Order: sequence, then C-alpha cells, then structure tokens
Amino acid sequence: MLRNLRLGSGQFPALFRKDLTAQCCLKNAQRTESTGILMLNLGGPQTIDGVYDFLHRLFSDKDLIPLPMQSRLAPLIAKRRTPRIQSQYLKIGGGSPIFRWTTEQGRLLCQKLDKLSPCTAPHKPYIAFRYAPPLTETTLEQMVKDGITRVVVFTQYPQYSCSTTGSSLNAIFRNKQLAPNVSWSLIDRWPTQPDFVKAMAEAVREELGKFPADIQKDVVILFSAHSLPMSVVERGDTYPAEVAATVNRVMDELGNSNPYRLCWQSKVGPLPWLVPSTEDAICGLCERGHKNIVLVPIAFTSDHIETLHELDLEYAQELSGKYSANIRRAPAMNDRPIFIEALAQTVFNHMRSGEKHTKQFTLRCPGCVNPVCKDMREFFSA
Repeated sequence: MLRNLRLGSGQFPALFRKDLTAQCCLKNAQRTESTGILMLNLGGPQTIDGVYDFLHRLFSDKDLIPLPMQSRLAPLIAKRRTPRIQSQYLKIGGGSPIFRWTTEQGRLLCQKLDKLSPCTAPHKPYIAFRYAPPLTETTLEQMVKDGITRVVVFTQYPQYSCSTTGSSLNAIFRNKQLAPNVSWSLIDRWPTQPDFVKAMAEAVREELGKFPADIQKDVVILFSAHSLPMSVVERGDTYPAEVAATVNRVMDELGNSNPYRLCWQSKVGPLPWLVPSTEDAICGLCERGHKNIVLVPIAFTSDHIETLHELDLEYAQELSGKYSANIRRAPAMNDRPIFIEALAQTVFNHMRSGEKHTKQFTLRCPGCVNPVCKDMREFFSA
C-alpha cells in the first residue's frame, strides 16, 4: 500500500505519520522505488573556466540581484568581474568545493535515511544548483530518466529568503514541465533545527579552544551571513529574522559564554544592503580594542568562496595583519557528523509529518512584487 502513496500528499496512514520506524515500515511494505532528495543551493564554478557562466547566471537572476536593464547589464558585469573572481578561485585551489561537499553531504544523508526510514528507501540524492552545473533543469531531467516520482526538495539554505531558496523554487516551478509526474514535498527552512544548532555550537567551541585559556571568555563571536539588498528586506523577507533566530539558539547552546554580534558579508553593487558589513564590524571592533575574534559562517552549510576567500583571506588573514589581531574562523559544517545527523533528522521528521511544507511557506512577503512567487507557492501547495 505504501508504495503507491506520494510524499507530501497528505495521504500517509496514521501509523506512518506517528511512528516511522524500521519495524512498522517493514511490516507494511518492501519498497523498490527510490525517493529523490533534491538538495538546493547557489552552487559555484568547479574550475576557473566556469566563472563567467556562473557570474552571468547570477547577475541575470532578478530574484537575487534586481538590476535595471538586467538582460543587458548582466553579461557586462559578469565580463568585467570574471578576471578578479578567477584570481580569487585560484587562491582557494582553482574552483569551488561546494559541489564536492554537497555530493558528500547527500551521500551521507541518504545512508542515514535508508536506516531511519526503510519504507521510503532507497533514498537517492540529487543536486540542483542555481548558477553552476548541475543546474535545476538538468537535474529535473535526470530524475525523470531515473524513474523518480517522489521528491523531497531540501533547501541547503537553513534560513529562508526569496533571493536564495525562493529563487531555486522558482526555477523548479518554471521548469515543472520537465518532471510532470513528480509528487513534491518541500523543506523550505530549518533555522533552529536542534542538531544544526548543536553542530554550529560545536564548531564555535572548537575554535574558541584555540585561543589562550585566560582570554577565551572575552573572544568576540562574530556571526557572518550573506547579506541582502535592503529593497528585498523592506518587502518583508524573513531571512534576517531567521538568521537571528539561529544565532540566538547557538548562543543559548553555548550558554551565552561570550560577547557576540551578527553582521553581513558579500554585498554586491552600490545600492543599500544589510549592515553592518562583516568587514566594517571587524574593523570597528579592532579599533575599539577587541582584537580576538571568531568568525562564524552562520548561513552557509559548506565551504565555498565566501568562507575560503572572503572570510579566511580577506578578513581573517588581511585584517589580522592590519590590526595585529587574532581573527579566526570556525569551520564550516561540511561532513561534520552531527550536521549530517541534522540533515537526516530534518528530512525524516518532514516525511513523518505528512506536511508538504512549513506553515510559513504559503505566506508571501507583504510587499511582494514577483507574480511568479505566488504561482510557485500554489504549485508546491497543490
């Protein structure tokens, strides 16, 4: 019976919803059809030859960076920025590691899910990047070729934003005709997932432990998240509040042991974005005598250029030298065991709930100006 039920359809038996364990599943079904776990993220070029295409797609996305005359400006901006971004990638090994880390996270996640939830097993991981291969449309076609008809869409941005998760979901919606027989359910945010919070706190503790014992309690914890244009924030995007929620839970887990602040990195262009910027925050702290700092990438789930170059080289290395400071970065989640547990528990609990998405998902921003956003939400809620 369970073989014919679709994830997120709201038709799961009560026993399945209440107690998704190995015993109950094995009594009711032996599945052979895979459940697809579609992992969404921004992506990154794996080699420097892919930098222009990556930038062109990124600056063409109105959900992420709204620009006037976008179709004309995007290729010009991408062309102008390509040499500088290529040089940055050369400094971190010649390309982004985000595909490698997401692949490994997906593999480990599905291994755990097969044990946690045998009646939805086997679970097969897929990656849909927004601006670099594997792109959304390519992955949808591959899932259809593989015979996948049940998919859990799992954003790898723990905190929801219309510019990140929303953009990826819009891409699925725009290409829905490529997978017409797929039944979808959606994990659209998970900013306070308990094991995710513990994983972040664990990483912070590890880095604090590298400071001399007599100053550890005075080290400033500087949480850094990718910034957003204020035009997006002012429409009512939930991202700043959800990032703050993660920060508060992590500090609770740490016993509020240290002073801390939240700041924002990776601004692009001249228009107003969230402040304070990470660079300004570091400079301001150092100028006021707070020269022992741990940077925490609170909104990233794996290493990529924003951690390896921006945080490590531009901030931790260069600003440490400028101010004679001790600035360190807490490690990214990557394949940290408790983080993999967070991923598995998030998907497991989602499937067990029988819900298609969170309660927040259907509520559009009060100032939303994107008609696709409305249609996309109706699609995933149908």
